[in-house]
Amino acid sequence: MSFLNHLISGISLGSIYAIIALGYTMVYGIAKMLNFAHGDVIMVGGYMCFCATTYLGWPPIAGVLLAVVVCTVLGVVIERLAYKPLRMAPSLAVLITAIGVSYFLQNAALLIWGSSTKSFTSVVGGDPIQLFGGQLTITRVTIVTIVACVIIMVALTLFTTKSKMGTAMRAVSEDKGAAQLMGINVNTTISLTFAIGSGLAAIAGVLLCSAYPTLLPTTGSMPGIKAFTAAVFGGIGSIPGALLGGILLGVIEIFAKAYISTQLSDAIVFAVLIIVLLVKPDGLLGKHVSEKV
Repeated sequence: MSFLNHLISGISLGSIYAIIALGYTMVYGIAKMLNFAHGDVIMVGGYMCFCATTYLGWPPIAGVLLAVVVCTVLGVVIERLAYKPLRMAPSLAVLITAIGVSYFLQNAALLIWGSSTKSFTSVVGGDPIQLFGGQLTITRVTIVTIVACVIIMVALTLFTTKSKMGTAMRAVSEDKGAAQLMGINVNTTISLTFAIGSGLAAIAGVLLCSAYPTLLPTTGSMPGIKAFTAAVFGGIGSIPGALLGGILLGVIEIFAKAYISTQLSDAIVFAVLIIVLLVKPDGLLGKHVSEKV
């Protein structure tokens, strides 16, 4: 039963990575930008929920909603102030700016909340579910995380394929110039993409801190990097790829910790990514796109 326990833990962790990876895959797929400050938006979401439930005494659902609202606004502000002026700049300039925004958010959190570790209270209460005479244990957070991931993926897929704004997003992804000629507001579309990705990052941050109940200004750094790895693993720009990459990455990490080494688990995760990209450079579900020159 230990195998099943590790598998469920891996799927739960992978679901968090998948939700975070959506922010990377949507922004890259539509704006062709790598928002490396995305991991720190996760941290901001965790702190917002922590303050609402610990200092203000709000119920957990109110804390989650506050985190989503604040991170959604933060995502739009970051896009307008940091990335919009660089829309036509070289990709290296955007990358350096993203790293700068990441350090700004980390240091701002350090000034506001300090460097001490905060003990995060899970937003999901209730005792773990015991199956097979207690041999298989599933926490409530695990169930909520997996269900939330599935619901978000289905909703986002329907939104991008069925709604008018989703169609606009796909048009901007294909050709910004042509989309603008057809009457699509490219700036609004890109801002909405950042808003959705940042709102999902807040949910992922709350779920991450609920499963691993500690909070620091650097909490989002490593999960953000791993979620980016998951997005590349599954095929960056693909919503199903973000789900597949996140789940596989979480399972690989948990099994590596359980059966190989806790110290080498991160190295194993990135080694698997390198092997996959050597075999399939566009990721597992990515599509090769030829560029006209």
